[in-house]
Amino acid sequence: MAELPPPANQVEVVVVHPPRLAPLGGDAAFSAVQIGPETLKLETRLDEALKTAPGVSLFRRTGSGAANPTTQGLSLRAIAPSGAGRALVTLDGAPQNDPFGGWVIWSALPPEGLDGATVVRGAGAGPYGAGALTGVVALQERGAQDGLAAFDLSAGQRDSYRAAVAGGTESLLLTAAHSKTDGYYAVRGPRRGAADERLSLEDVSGAIRAQHDFGGVEAAARVSAFREIRGAGLVGARSVASGQSASLTLARPADEGVGGWRLQGWVRESDLKNSSAAVAAGRTGTTPANDQYKTPATGYGLNAAVQGRMEAINWELGADARWTDGRVRERFRFMNGAFTRDREAGGETFVAGAYLEGAYDQGPWIVTGGVRIDRSKSSDAIRRETDTATGAVTLDERPAGSSETTPTARLGVRYGLADGRNLRGAAYAAFRPPTLNELHRPFRVGNDITEANPALQPETLQGVEFGVGADAGAVAWGATLFWNRIRDPIANVTIGIGPGTFPTAGFVPAGGVLRQRQNAGEIEAWGVEGEASGAVDQTLFWRAAFAFTDAEVDGGSSAPQLTGLRPAQTPKWTVTTGANWRPLQPLTLSADLRYETMRWEDDLNTRRLAAGVQLDARAAWRVGSRTELYLTAENLTNEPLEVGETADGVESYAAPRTFRIGVSIRR
Repeated sequence: MAELPPPANQVEVVVVHPPRLAPLGGDAAFSAVQIGPETLKLETRLDEALKTAPGVSLFRRTGSGAANPTTQGLSLRAIAPSGAGRALVTLDGAPQNDPFGGWVIWSALPPEGLDGATVVRGAGAGPYGAGALTGVVALQERGAQDGLAAFDLSAGQRDSYRAAVAGGTESLLLTAAHSKTDGYYAVRGPRRGAADERLSLEDVSGAIRAQHDFGGVEAAARVSAFREIRGAGLVGARSVASGQSASLTLARPADEGVGGWRLQGWVRESDLKNSSAAVAAGRTGTTPANDQYKTPATGYGLNAAVQGRMEAINWELGADARWTDGRVRERFRFMNGAFTRDREAGGETFVAGAYLEGAYDQGPWIVTGGVRIDRSKSSDAIRRETDTATGAVTLDERPAGSSETTPTARLGVRYGLADGRNLRGAAYAAFRPPTLNELHRPFRVGNDITEANPALQPETLQGVEFGVGADAGAVAWGATLFWNRIRDPIANVTIGIGPGTFPTAGFVPAGGVLRQRQNAGEIEAWGVEGEASGAVDQTLFWRAAFAFTDAEVDGGSSAPQLTGLRPAQTPKWTVTTGANWRPLQPLTLSADLRYETMRWEDDLNTRRLAAGVQLDARAAWRVGSRTELYLTAENLTNEPLEVGETADGVESYAAPRTFRIGVSIRR
């Protein structure tokens, strides 16, 4: 008998992940969605990849390729989106929300550096803590391995290009990205005037993670930095956001399954320069309105957890604390060719909490629950305005601080039926304290002025949901019915219409409105969301999802003019669908479609943004096992998708059709 040939040499690929404790196993009882590497690689910006999940909402329908940094917040479910966002975003446990404004600078998180994301819709109490009002986006950083892990290089219309890379060794991961585009005009057609210019962008980011195993204790240190420069679409209006962060994580996970401990410390520093302009009648030009020349802010925190098992119950006991300190410094009141006032405004916030979470997973049953208590505090507030020429103090306010103790909890149950089907139910409560931005920073967009409010109280949410689904068979599917109530939602409430002069805010020009951030009663919403995916054959895969939310404001005595209205920026229906087809072995064709019904731009439901649909397409040709050449078309049908409207009826739109060609490597 002839001898068999020797086996081919096997090269073992070692991937070293950041220090993590095993999940307790209870997230399956909640409305959780996994977004994996295959979805992340299709988008150049992380927020665009996240919105493929039903219920994920970007403020004003605008992704981070064009949105001002102050409106890059992320919310889950169309209950009440805001520029700050009402979802907590973490990277391996460390919060990624800006310490001053709560928004997320997505340029600092290139998809090439990530393994995936877990999106938990519904209040994220338990281990997540403050800020997880409508849910959590838990990002997982890519594991470290020898050599190149990911690379992307592309170029597109309007002088756009992007380069991103991730790689290193088994103990070191480096991630870097840079992009630039001349952008597009948000105002189109005959309404566009000399006041308008392109929404341009140039950004750069980098991160390094080093890790080592010290006798069973895994340690990882990570540092990162970013900078982005944006044109705001009006002559004289632009923003520069920059920052850096560092974290140190120690963990001793169990050899197998749940157990062990984890300790993490982190710090984030950010700065924002943001200038705005007033628009002349007929958009014939602009006048400087505000020059926010510095907004230094620092956030830092600690979190710790210990896990164990008690017969069939996995448990986790933990605590976390976060501190923020920030000031905005700006020039305003432009008269006779110069700014005549200086302003300093800001303060400090603190929130700390402790929690106990448990999960029982036996047979067809999963039962999970957690309790948590937090103490939040705002202090050292200041708003000081001076005359630029003389230095005379024109306003000196030192608002009193406030503190709150907030208990929250969540409970989830899941029962597995035959053939992979399941039933589940959950109840939860969570809270979000106001950000330094909401408490202290006034801002202006065109002729609209929004005042801060140092007396804001935390938002709280209570909700229940019921779901049914199946994760086995030819088609995986799920559907969830939910009810949520937000008490004391922070909203931009209209309190005056220009032209006119108002206390503190000063003059509001014609065509503008004056708003103030207020705790506007409560918002009640119910809705249903669902998703399904499957394969027609081995070459054609499809997915579809929808989200319906019926939300209504009860302004109570604080904002009675809002009672019965729909919260701003909340579409009733969102439908997404997509398909991947491989007609030839090296060729993959993909398409994604997103439809939204109309939404209101403002709190009074007077500025209507029409329903819209966007179709994106991609063709990729594989060259070897890891490399592909691709061509993408964003907004293939060149749909005029409305994203904003001024008080005098001028609409602005999302990006027009954009083609991009590139090369991608994934390992």
